[in-house]
Amino acid sequence: MLGRLSGVQSEVDPQNLQHPVLAFLKRYWDLKRGPRIMPSRADIRPSEMKEHLGWIVMLDALPDFSDFRYRTIGTRVTQYFLSDSTGKTITEAFQSYGPAAVDCFLWTHRQAAQARVGVRVFGDASWLGRSFLDFDALVLPLSDDGNVANKILSAFIFDVSAQLQVRPAPPSDKKV
Repeated sequence: MLGRLSGVQSEVDPQNLQHPVLAFLKRYWDLKRGPRIMPSRADIRPSEMKEHLGWIVMLDALPDFSDFRYRTIGTRVTQYFLSDSTGKTITEAFQSYGPAAVDCFLWTHRQAAQARVGVRVFGDASWLGRSFLDFDALVLPLSDDGNVANKILSAFIFDVSAQLQVRPAPPSDKKV
């Protein structure tokens, strides 16, 4: 499915993550799962990842992984997309970018949930529009029963300094 989005790639069960936020989240997920296949949502403590919360996204898996609903989206992620999709499904959040975008993100999340491993998706985000830069994301399944994924924990990162250079400044209410 990722082939339909030019410049976007994936890696199932990534082992060598270069970005510090993604590397942290993978180590954290591994630590919290211990000998289990996946940790549960109850194992995840926002207070233990304070400095990374802006990059963190949490989703609920819908039945049969038909879609995933955004439960929490970090502030840095909402800044990147210029909107907050909390409460929306992946389909609802990405439909304006076309079916390839929806398929790409559904495939990534389904792969993580069904295989019960992390999936990295990364690459060129020009399909979102000219002002969107390359991204790197890690999608990790969570399970309340230790067997079936029911939530997804992920981090979505990009170069903040480069993002600020290409985005227009928000309109100001101040008069000069």
